[in-house]
Amino acid sequence: MAKKLRVGIIGTGSIAHAHLHSYLKLADDVKVIGGSDIVPGKARAFFDKNDLPQAKAFDNNEELLACELDAVSVCTYNSTHAACTIAALEAGLNVLCEKPMSVTLDEAVEMYRAAKKAKKILTVGFQPRFDPNMDLVRDIVGSGVLGKIYYIQTGGGRRRGMPGGTFIRRELAGVGALADIGCYSLDMVLSAVGYPKPLTVSACAFDNFGKNPKHSRESDVFDVDDHSVAFIRLEGGIVLDFRISWAMHMDSMGDTMFFGTDAGLKIKPAAVNHAWSGAWDGTIGPMFLYSDVAGQHCETPIPLRNPSDDRFLLKVKKFCDAVREKGESPIPTIQSVYNQAIIDGMFRSSQLNKEVEIKIPKL
Repeated sequence: MAKKLRVGIIGTGSIAHAHLHSYLKLADDVKVIGGSDIVPGKARAFFDKNDLPQAKAFDNNEELLACELDAVSVCTYNSTHAACTIAALEAGLNVLCEKPMSVTLDEAVEMYRAAKKAKKILTVGFQPRFDPNMDLVRDIVGSGVLGKIYYIQTGGGRRRGMPGGTFIRRELAGVGALADIGCYSLDMVLSAVGYPKPLTVSACAFDNFGKNPKHSRESDVFDVDDHSVAFIRLEGGIVLDFRISWAMHMDSMGDTMFFGTDAGLKIKPAAVNHAWSGAWDGTIGPMFLYSDVAGQHCETPIPLRNPSDDRFLLKVKKFCDAVREKGESPIPTIQSVYNQAIIDGMFRSSQLNKEVEIKIPKL
């Protein structure tokens, strides 16, 4: 029998449960060795709650990384993704890091270089990548039927869907809605067009709901964005119109659209008129192709594929398979760096109130 993949979990907060449950579903090939959390006793409580008394629990990452492991999931808050990931890579481990990749572009670059130096896999948790309808979007765009793509609109919005805790404090999250759900929207469209390098960005960020006690129970500590918009120039003459929101007085932030010289593709939100509607996190709604046929304007509905039952499980499985087979990262690390470069640029632009250049060092 093949040796089981030995994994650990750094950070045992809410998202760690999804990682653990996915690993447990892969128990024929994967063994959870242990986990760590800087809050004393939290890791032990995490494993006990999930009926894993044999799992080792530590109050620091160093002891976990000293165990005999093949890989780890990094499930800490955003501002520590880089440090935890780099430490794991330097310990010779493969890493599945939760999204967003980091807080700044500089951190993302350091993570990329650490993975390259260690010759280990570093992938970021964009589970929507593994939905068959994401494949469908990529298949349509990649087929060339749209012609040259020159303009893309993407994003999403929740009418009321603001998280709390570590998500709304800059020292822990770095940024708010922009990174929390905005990274998904960016990955959706950028992966479809081959992830061109970002060049410039002009952005604005708002916090009208987060700092209002009518809409937020933690308004006194809220110091990130709850709504961000941006105009992004990409290599290849593509313009990206981006918008994302945790809370708003509107039913939707609009559709995702690819404008091409031969045709256009529209992807509607999967759910509207609900409090958490319209935030693009991988669930694709009705899809339409717009083109001219024999001089007539045509709108063609695209039948959707059966959605995946568990995109999160697929994300974890693809990572484990890549580690076991010594293959490539399921999501190329450089693509996650570009994603983070845009988030970093949007944050800087909104702070400076002007357009900024995105400079990615040679990697």
